[in-house]
Amino acid sequence: MSEAELPQNAKSSGVKPSDTLSTPAVPRHVAIIMDGNGRWAAARGLPRVEGHRRGVEALRRTIRAAGEIGIKVITIFSFSSENWSRPAAEVGELMGLLRRFIRNDLAELHKSGVRVRVIGEREGLEADIGRLLIEAEELTKDNTGLTLVVAFNYGARQEIARAARRAAEAVAQGRLKPEDVTVETIGGLLDSADLPDPDLIIRTSGEQRLSNFLLWQSAYSELVFVPTNWPDFDRAVLESAIREYQQRERRFGGLTAKTGS
Repeated sequence: MSEAELPQNAKSSGVKPSDTLSTPAVPRHVAIIMDGNGRWAAARGLPRVEGHRRGVEALRRTIRAAGEIGIKVITIFSFSSENWSRPAAEVGELMGLLRRFIRNDLAELHKSGVRVRVIGEREGLEADIGRLLIEAEELTKDNTGLTLVVAFNYGARQEIARAARRAAEAVAQGRLKPEDVTVETIGGLLDSADLPDPDLIIRTSGEQRLSNFLLWQSAYSELVFVPTNWPDFDRAVLESAIREYQQRERRFGGLTAKTGS
């Protein structure tokens, strides 16, 4: 993911976070539902696959911008457990894009200090996809820069069900008492147990729903919906969403507002 590979408007502008945003209130964890690839392509008379390809370019821009702005964790909804119902040709193209992204960009992500984490169901994936996901995590596991969380073959309800099964197994084996199954217990058994909950969730393309994404973790997340289709997403749109987040009062069920992260 070298600078030459990115569109011109994705290159560093030299603008510091403090020049554009209230730095102390930059969200620690931003999650993004990347929506609108198909609509972007249809509006231009292009095949859907071209929208997905341009979406990968938008992802590169966003990873770079997140690191420059000071975000610590960014989670992307790359492929949902429901996406398998799409036409086989489109699913095949999406898998191909994932393969190319990891093979082409992993070395640069590692060089930039990005740590890659993958959440979602691994069972049943094609063998080479599974190996690539493991390779991405293993190569970058000790990096201390931005954490890029890839939600792949992911569904929030399925994740919660897996956690509940793990708790039930622990109870059945006598390792856990039923009365000890708490919110903290379930949270600690989720795919994302080692990650902070998202402060801000952004969905592109104007749709206003979570679509089975981080349902447990989003209990107190701020939601921002933007009309921009994902292939057009850039630093300016990201910063605009963060500014809206910074105007919110986060009370977490209490009376005292907490801003930032």
